[in-house]
Amino acid sequence: MKTIRCYLKEEKEKPLESRHPWVFSGAIDRIDDNFETGDLIRVYSFQEKFLGIGYLNPRSQIAIRMLAFQDIPINETFFEKKIREAVQLRARFVPPETNAFRLIHSEGDFLPGLIVDRYADYLVVQVLTLGMEKWKNVIVKILAAEFPVKGIFEKGDMEARKFEGLEKCVGKLSGEEPPDYIEVLENGVRFVVDIHRGQKTGFFLDQRDNRELVRRHSRGKRVLNCFAYTGGFSVYAALGGASETVSVESSEPALNTARVNFEKNNIKDFQLVREDVFDYLRSVRQEFDFVVLDPPAFCKNKQQIQQAARGYKDINMSAIKRLAPGGLLFTASCSSYITPDLFQKIVFGAAKDARRDVRILAKTSHPFDHPINIYHPEGEYLKGLLCEVS
Repeated sequence: MKTIRCYLKEEKEKPLESRHPWVFSGAIDRIDDNFETGDLIRVYSFQEKFLGIGYLNPRSQIAIRMLAFQDIPINETFFEKKIREAVQLRARFVPPETNAFRLIHSEGDFLPGLIVDRYADYLVVQVLTLGMEKWKNVIVKILAAEFPVKGIFEKGDMEARKFEGLEKCVGKLSGEEPPDYIEVLENGVRFVVDIHRGQKTGFFLDQRDNRELVRRHSRGKRVLNCFAYTGGFSVYAALGGASETVSVESSEPALNTARVNFEKNNIKDFQLVREDVFDYLRSVRQEFDFVVLDPPAFCKNKQQIQQAARGYKDINMSAIKRLAPGGLLFTASCSSYITPDLFQKIVFGAAKDARRDVRILAKTSHPFDHPINIYHPEGEYLKGLLCEVS
Protein backbone atom coordinates (compact mmCIF):
# COMPACT_ATOMS: atom_id res chain seq x y z
CA MET A 1 0.00 0.00 0.00
CA LYS A 2 1.54 3.31 -1.09
CA THR A 3 2.34 6.11 1.35
CA ILE A 4 2.01 9.78 0.42
CA ARG A 5 3.09 12.95 2.23
CA CYS A 6 1.13 15.71 3.91
CA TYR A 7 2.42 19.04 5.24
CA LEU A 8 0.63 20.96 7.97
CA LYS A 9 0.16 24.71 8.18
CA GLU A 10 2.49 26.72 10.37
CA GLU A 11 2.13 26.03 14.11
CA LYS A 12 -0.42 23.23 13.54
CA GLU A 13 1.96 20.47 14.58
CA LYS A 14 1.52 20.83 18.37
CA PRO A 15 -1.39 18.34 18.73
CA LEU A 16 0.61 15.64 16.91
CA GLU A 17 3.70 16.43 18.94
CA SER A 18 1.44 15.73 21.95
CA ARG A 19 0.42 12.43 20.29
CA HIS A 20 -3.17 13.40 19.60
CA PRO A 21 -4.40 10.95 16.94
CA TRP A 22 -6.46 13.36 14.81
CA VAL A 23 -5.55 15.92 12.16
CA PHE A 24 -8.42 18.21 11.19
CA SER A 25 -8.82 19.30 7.59
CA GLY A 26 -8.20 22.95 8.46
CA ALA A 27 -4.68 22.14 9.72
CA ILE A 28 -3.49 20.79 6.36
CA ASP A 29 -1.39 22.99 4.07
CA ARG A 30 -0.75 20.61 1.16
CA ILE A 31 -0.81 16.94 0.19
CA ASP A 32 1.10 15.06 -2.51
CA ASP A 33 -0.74 14.61 -5.78
CA ASN A 34 -2.26 11.32 -6.89
CA PHE A 35 -3.52 10.25 -3.47
CA GLU A 36 -6.58 8.08 -2.99
CA THR A 37 -9.00 8.39 -0.11
CA GLY A 38 -7.95 5.96 2.62
CA ASP A 39 -4.25 5.99 1.64
CA LEU A 40 -1.54 5.83 4.26
CA ILE A 41 0.05 9.24 4.69
CA ARG A 42 3.28 10.51 6.22
CA VAL A 43 2.62 13.74 8.10
CA TYR A 44 5.17 16.57 8.34
CA SER A 45 5.19 19.98 9.97
CA PHE A 46 5.37 23.14 7.88
CA GLN A 47 9.13 23.06 8.53
CA GLU A 48 9.18 19.45 7.14
CA LYS A 49 9.72 17.70 10.48
CA PHE A 50 8.35 14.14 10.41
CA LEU A 51 5.40 13.77 12.84
CA GLY A 52 3.94 10.33 12.17
CA ILE A 53 1.92 8.07 9.87
CA GLY A 54 -1.84 7.86 9.56
CA TYR A 55 -4.54 7.31 6.97
CA LEU A 56 -6.28 9.98 4.92
CA ASN A 57 -9.88 10.88 4.20
CA PRO A 58 -10.04 14.49 2.94
CA ARG A 59 -13.85 14.40 2.75
CA SER A 60 -14.02 14.03 6.55
CA GLN A 61 -13.55 16.86 9.06
CA ILE A 62 -11.03 14.56 10.74
CA ALA A 63 -8.90 14.28 7.63
CA ILE A 64 -6.12 12.11 9.08
CA ARG A 65 -6.23 9.53 11.86
CA MET A 66 -2.80 8.60 13.17
CA LEU A 67 -1.55 5.04 13.48
CA ALA A 68 2.02 5.71 14.61
CA PHE A 69 4.20 8.59 15.74
CA GLN A 70 7.38 6.75 14.80
CA ASP A 71 8.73 6.05 11.32
CA ILE A 72 7.71 2.39 11.18
CA PRO A 73 6.12 0.20 8.48
CA ILE A 74 2.32 0.02 8.55
CA ASN A 75 1.68 -3.52 7.39
CA GLU A 76 0.18 -6.81 8.53
CA THR A 77 2.84 -7.17 11.21
CA PHE A 78 1.89 -3.75 12.63
CA PHE A 79 -1.77 -4.74 12.96
CA GLU A 80 -0.84 -8.14 14.36
CA LYS A 81 1.20 -6.47 17.13
CA LYS A 82 -1.54 -3.96 18.02
CA ILE A 83 -4.26 -6.63 18.12
CA ARG A 84 -2.13 -8.93 20.29
CA GLU A 85 -1.46 -6.07 22.71
CA ALA A 86 -5.21 -5.47 22.97
CA VAL A 87 -5.82 -9.17 23.58
CA GLN A 88 -3.15 -9.30 26.30
CA LEU A 89 -4.72 -6.34 28.11
CA ARG A 90 -8.11 -8.09 28.22
CA ALA A 91 -6.51 -11.33 29.40
CA ARG A 92 -5.21 -9.46 32.47
CA PHE A 93 -8.53 -7.90 33.47
CA VAL A 94 -11.49 -9.95 32.20
CA PRO A 95 -13.67 -10.70 35.27
CA PRO A 96 -14.40 -14.33 36.17
CA GLU A 97 -17.39 -15.92 34.44
CA THR A 98 -17.36 -13.30 31.67
CA ASN A 99 -17.17 -14.06 27.96
CA ALA A 100 -18.63 -10.82 26.60
CA PHE A 101 -16.29 -7.83 26.42
CA ARG A 102 -14.74 -5.28 24.07
CA LEU A 103 -11.60 -6.60 22.46
CA ILE A 104 -10.50 -3.54 20.45
CA HIS A 105 -11.61 -0.01 21.32
CA SER A 106 -10.57 2.24 18.45
CA GLU A 107 -8.26 5.07 19.61
CA GLY A 108 -8.15 3.52 23.08
CA ASP A 109 -6.20 0.62 21.57
CA PHE A 110 -4.32 2.82 19.07
CA LEU A 111 -6.36 1.48 16.13
CA PRO A 112 -8.65 4.42 15.27
CA GLY A 113 -11.81 3.43 13.43
CA LEU A 114 -11.87 -0.20 14.60
CA ILE A 115 -14.22 -1.76 17.17
CA VAL A 116 -14.23 -5.49 17.96
CA ASP A 117 -16.49 -7.05 20.60
CA ARG A 118 -16.45 -10.65 21.77
CA TYR A 119 -19.70 -12.47 22.51
CA ALA A 120 -18.90 -16.02 23.62
CA ASP A 121 -17.90 -17.88 20.43
CA TYR A 122 -18.33 -14.94 18.05
CA LEU A 123 -16.56 -11.67 17.31
CA VAL A 124 -18.48 -8.62 16.11
CA VAL A 125 -16.51 -6.06 14.08
CA GLN A 126 -17.34 -2.42 13.39
CA VAL A 127 -15.18 -0.55 10.89
CA LEU A 128 -15.94 3.17 11.21
CA THR A 129 -13.52 4.74 8.73
CA LEU A 130 -12.45 4.33 5.13
CA GLY A 131 -8.77 4.11 6.06
CA MET A 132 -9.46 1.15 8.36
CA GLU A 133 -11.81 -0.38 5.78
CA LYS A 134 -8.83 -0.83 3.46
CA TRP A 135 -7.21 -3.05 6.11
CA LYS A 136 -10.37 -5.00 6.99
CA ASN A 137 -9.38 -8.23 5.25
CA VAL A 138 -6.00 -8.21 6.97
CA ILE A 139 -7.63 -7.53 10.35
CA VAL A 140 -10.17 -10.34 9.90
CA LYS A 141 -7.36 -12.74 8.96
CA ILE A 142 -5.45 -11.84 12.14
CA LEU A 143 -8.55 -12.11 14.34
CA ALA A 144 -9.41 -15.52 12.89
CA ALA A 145 -5.87 -16.73 13.60
CA GLU A 146 -5.74 -15.29 17.15
CA PHE A 147 -9.18 -16.48 18.27
CA PRO A 148 -10.63 -19.98 17.94
CA VAL A 149 -14.15 -18.56 17.61
CA LYS A 150 -16.96 -19.99 15.52
CA GLY A 151 -17.44 -16.87 13.44
CA ILE A 152 -16.65 -13.20 12.84
CA PHE A 153 -19.57 -10.92 11.99
CA GLU A 154 -19.60 -7.32 10.74
CA LYS A 155 -22.10 -4.86 12.20
CA GLY A 156 -21.40 -1.95 9.87
CA ASP A 157 -24.75 -0.15 10.11
CA MET A 158 -23.51 3.02 11.85
CA GLU A 159 -24.10 6.56 10.57
CA ALA A 160 -20.36 7.18 10.97
CA ARG A 161 -19.70 5.06 7.87
CA LYS A 162 -21.87 7.35 5.75
CA PHE A 163 -19.78 10.38 6.74
CA GLU A 164 -16.68 8.47 5.60
CA GLY A 165 -18.23 7.69 2.22
CA LEU A 166 -18.86 4.05 3.12
CA GLU A 167 -21.96 1.96 2.56
CA LYS A 168 -23.61 0.16 5.46
CA CYS A 169 -22.29 -3.39 5.62
CA VAL A 170 -23.77 -6.17 7.80
CA GLY A 171 -22.93 -9.85 7.47
CA LYS A 172 -20.54 -12.73 8.07
CA LEU A 173 -16.83 -12.04 7.58
CA SER A 174 -15.40 -15.42 8.57
CA GLY A 175 -16.52 -18.80 9.87
CA GLU A 176 -20.13 -19.52 10.79
CA GLU A 177 -23.11 -17.18 10.54
CA PRO A 178 -24.06 -16.28 14.15
CA PRO A 179 -27.44 -17.46 15.42
CA ASP A 180 -30.25 -14.95 16.02
CA TYR A 181 -29.38 -14.90 19.73
CA ILE A 182 -26.04 -15.61 21.39
CA GLU A 183 -26.04 -16.55 25.07
CA VAL A 184 -23.23 -14.89 27.04
CA LEU A 185 -21.99 -14.67 30.61
CA GLU A 186 -21.19 -11.38 32.35
CA ASN A 187 -19.99 -11.66 35.96
CA GLY A 188 -21.84 -14.97 36.05
CA VAL A 189 -25.10 -13.36 34.87
CA ARG A 190 -26.71 -14.86 31.76
CA PHE A 191 -27.85 -12.70 28.85
CA VAL A 192 -28.93 -13.31 25.28
CA VAL A 193 -27.58 -10.88 22.71
CA ASP A 194 -29.08 -10.09 19.31
CA ILE A 195 -26.07 -8.95 17.30
CA HIS A 196 -28.08 -8.81 14.06
CA ARG A 197 -30.75 -6.32 15.17
CA GLY A 198 -29.59 -5.04 18.56
CA GLN A 199 -28.19 -1.60 19.33
CA LYS A 200 -24.44 -1.03 18.98
CA THR A 201 -22.99 -4.53 18.56
CA GLY A 202 -25.93 -6.06 20.44
CA PHE A 203 -25.32 -5.18 24.09
CA PHE A 204 -24.04 -2.23 26.13
CA LEU A 205 -20.75 -3.80 27.23
CA ASP A 206 -19.49 -0.46 28.56
CA GLN A 207 -21.99 -0.55 31.46
CA ARG A 208 -20.77 -3.88 32.90
CA ASP A 209 -19.09 -2.37 35.98
CA ASN A 210 -22.06 -0.07 36.58
CA ARG A 211 -24.47 -3.00 36.43
CA GLU A 212 -22.36 -4.66 39.11
CA LEU A 213 -22.48 -1.43 41.16
CA VAL A 214 -26.28 -1.48 40.97
CA ARG A 215 -26.39 -5.14 42.03
CA ARG A 216 -24.31 -4.38 45.14
CA HIS A 217 -26.75 -1.70 46.34
CA SER A 218 -30.17 -3.13 45.38
CA ARG A 219 -30.99 -5.43 48.29
CA GLY A 220 -34.52 -4.82 49.55
CA LYS A 221 -35.05 -1.86 47.21
CA ARG A 222 -37.80 -1.00 44.72
CA VAL A 223 -35.78 -0.44 41.56
CA LEU A 224 -36.88 1.52 38.49
CA ASN A 225 -34.74 0.98 35.39
CA CYS A 226 -35.37 3.64 32.73
CA PHE A 227 -34.35 3.15 29.09
CA ALA A 228 -34.05 -0.49 30.15
CA TYR A 229 -33.24 -1.90 26.68
CA THR A 230 -32.88 -5.67 27.27
CA GLY A 231 -33.03 -5.35 31.05
CA GLY A 232 -29.36 -5.54 32.02
CA PHE A 233 -29.53 -3.27 35.08
CA SER A 234 -32.85 -4.83 36.14
CA VAL A 235 -31.52 -8.38 36.03
CA TYR A 236 -28.50 -7.37 38.12
CA ALA A 237 -30.76 -5.55 40.60
CA ALA A 238 -33.02 -8.59 40.96
CA LEU A 239 -30.02 -10.85 41.51
CA GLY A 240 -28.79 -8.35 44.10
CA GLY A 241 -31.98 -8.87 46.13
CA ALA A 242 -34.22 -6.01 44.92
CA SER A 243 -37.76 -6.34 46.29
CA GLU A 244 -39.18 -5.08 42.99
CA THR A 245 -37.88 -4.20 39.52
CA VAL A 246 -39.72 -2.09 36.95
CA SER A 247 -38.12 -1.85 33.50
CA VAL A 248 -39.35 0.94 31.22
CA GLU A 249 -38.48 0.76 27.52
CA SER A 250 -40.23 1.94 24.35
CA SER A 251 -38.99 -0.93 22.14
CA GLU A 252 -41.13 -4.06 22.20
CA PRO A 253 -38.38 -6.33 20.76
CA ALA A 254 -35.98 -5.13 23.47
CA LEU A 255 -38.55 -5.88 26.19
CA ASN A 256 -39.13 -9.34 24.71
CA THR A 257 -35.40 -9.99 25.01
CA ALA A 258 -35.46 -8.60 28.57
CA ARG A 259 -38.11 -11.18 29.44
CA VAL A 260 -35.81 -13.94 28.17
CA ASN A 261 -32.93 -12.51 30.22
CA PHE A 262 -34.98 -12.65 33.42
CA GLU A 263 -35.98 -16.23 32.67
CA LYS A 264 -32.36 -17.23 31.90
CA ASN A 265 -31.44 -16.13 35.43
CA ASN A 266 -34.44 -17.87 37.08
CA ILE A 267 -36.06 -14.56 38.05
CA LYS A 268 -39.83 -14.94 38.27
CA ASP A 269 -40.97 -11.58 39.63
CA PHE A 270 -40.40 -8.56 37.36
CA GLN A 271 -42.36 -5.80 35.64
CA LEU A 272 -41.85 -4.70 32.05
CA VAL A 273 -43.43 -1.44 30.90
CA ARG A 274 -43.52 -0.42 27.24
CA GLU A 275 -43.70 3.36 27.35
CA ASP A 276 -41.72 6.50 26.61
CA VAL A 277 -39.57 7.13 29.69
CA PHE A 278 -40.27 10.89 29.77
CA ASP A 279 -44.03 10.22 29.73
CA TYR A 280 -43.75 7.45 32.32
CA LEU A 281 -41.80 9.56 34.82
CA ARG A 282 -44.24 12.47 34.46
CA SER A 283 -47.28 10.28 35.06
CA VAL A 284 -46.19 7.64 37.60
CA ARG A 285 -46.91 8.38 41.25
CA GLN A 286 -45.12 5.43 42.81
CA GLU A 287 -41.95 6.09 44.81
CA PHE A 288 -38.80 4.04 44.25
CA ASP A 289 -35.71 3.37 46.33
CA PHE A 290 -33.34 3.18 43.37
CA VAL A 291 -33.68 4.73 39.91
CA VAL A 292 -31.34 3.89 37.02
CA LEU A 293 -31.09 6.34 34.11
CA ASP A 294 -29.10 5.07 31.15
CA PRO A 295 -30.51 6.99 28.18
CA PRO A 296 -29.25 6.89 24.60
CA ALA A 297 -26.89 9.65 23.47
CA PHE A 298 -28.97 12.83 23.41
CA CYS A 299 -26.06 14.75 21.88
CA LYS A 300 -24.31 13.60 18.71
CA ASN A 301 -22.60 16.85 17.71
CA LYS A 302 -21.60 20.19 19.23
CA GLN A 303 -24.70 21.91 17.88
CA GLN A 304 -26.92 19.66 20.02
CA ILE A 305 -25.22 20.31 23.38
CA GLN A 306 -27.73 22.88 24.67
CA GLN A 307 -30.75 20.87 23.59
CA ALA A 308 -29.26 17.67 25.02
CA ALA A 309 -28.49 19.38 28.33
CA ARG A 310 -32.17 20.29 28.66
CA GLY A 311 -33.15 16.69 27.97
CA TYR A 312 -30.72 15.31 30.56
CA LYS A 313 -31.86 17.87 33.12
CA ASP A 314 -35.55 17.08 32.54
CA ILE A 315 -35.10 13.33 32.86
CA ASN A 316 -32.90 13.60 35.96
CA MET A 317 -35.27 16.03 37.67
CA SER A 318 -38.21 13.69 37.04
CA ALA A 319 -36.23 10.72 38.37
CA ILE A 320 -35.15 12.60 41.51
CA LYS A 321 -38.78 13.48 42.23
CA ARG A 322 -39.73 9.79 42.08
CA LEU A 323 -37.18 8.74 44.70
CA ALA A 324 -38.14 8.06 48.31
CA PRO A 325 -36.02 9.88 50.92
CA GLY A 326 -32.65 8.17 51.17
CA GLY A 327 -33.09 6.66 47.70
CA LEU A 328 -30.30 6.12 45.19
CA LEU A 329 -29.98 7.46 41.66
CA PHE A 330 -27.54 6.03 39.16
CA THR A 331 -27.48 8.38 36.19
CA ALA A 332 -25.28 8.12 33.11
CA SER A 333 -24.54 9.89 29.85
CA CYS A 334 -22.85 8.30 26.83
CA SER A 335 -22.69 11.57 24.88
CA SER A 336 -19.02 12.40 24.29
CA TYR A 337 -19.87 16.10 23.85
CA ILE A 338 -21.33 16.21 27.37
CA THR A 339 -18.19 16.42 29.51
CA PRO A 340 -18.09 14.98 33.05
CA ASP A 341 -18.05 18.52 34.45
CA LEU A 342 -21.05 19.59 32.36
CA PHE A 343 -22.94 16.40 33.26
CA GLN A 344 -22.45 17.06 36.97
CA LYS A 345 -23.71 20.63 36.49
CA ILE A 346 -26.78 19.29 34.67
CA VAL A 347 -27.58 16.92 37.56
CA PHE A 348 -26.97 19.83 39.98
CA GLY A 349 -29.58 21.87 38.09
CA ALA A 350 -32.02 18.94 38.16
CA ALA A 351 -31.57 18.50 41.92
CA LYS A 352 -32.03 22.22 42.51
CA ASP A 353 -35.26 22.36 40.49
CA ALA A 354 -36.55 19.20 42.21
CA ARG A 355 -35.81 20.88 45.58
CA ARG A 356 -34.08 17.79 46.97
CA ASP A 357 -30.76 17.36 48.75
CA VAL A 358 -28.45 15.21 46.62
CA ARG A 359 -25.02 13.81 47.43
CA ILE A 360 -22.63 12.17 44.98
CA LEU A 361 -21.46 8.83 46.36
CA ALA A 362 -19.42 7.67 43.37
CA LYS A 363 -18.33 8.76 39.91
CA THR A 364 -17.91 6.11 37.25
CA SER A 365 -16.46 5.92 33.75
CA HIS A 366 -15.33 3.27 31.29
CA PRO A 367 -14.51 -0.32 32.25
CA PHE A 368 -11.03 -1.67 31.54
CA ASP A 369 -11.98 -3.05 28.12
CA HIS A 370 -12.94 0.44 26.90
CA PRO A 371 -9.57 2.12 27.61
CA ILE A 372 -9.08 5.83 27.04
CA ASN A 373 -5.96 6.98 25.21
CA ILE A 374 -4.63 9.68 27.53
CA TYR A 375 -3.67 11.78 24.49
CA HIS A 376 -7.24 11.54 23.16
CA PRO A 377 -9.62 13.00 25.77
CA GLU A 378 -12.46 12.91 23.23
CA GLY A 379 -12.50 9.14 23.79
CA GLU A 380 -13.94 9.59 27.28
CA TYR A 381 -17.63 9.43 26.43
CA LEU A 382 -19.23 7.49 29.30
CA LYS A 383 -19.75 9.14 32.64
CA GLY A 384 -21.94 8.10 35.56
CA LEU A 385 -22.94 9.37 39.00
CA LEU A 386 -24.27 7.34 41.91
CA CYS A 387 -26.20 9.78 44.08
CA GLU A 388 -28.13 9.67 47.35
CA VAL A 389 -31.30 11.75 47.40
CA SER A 390 -32.72 13.01 50.71
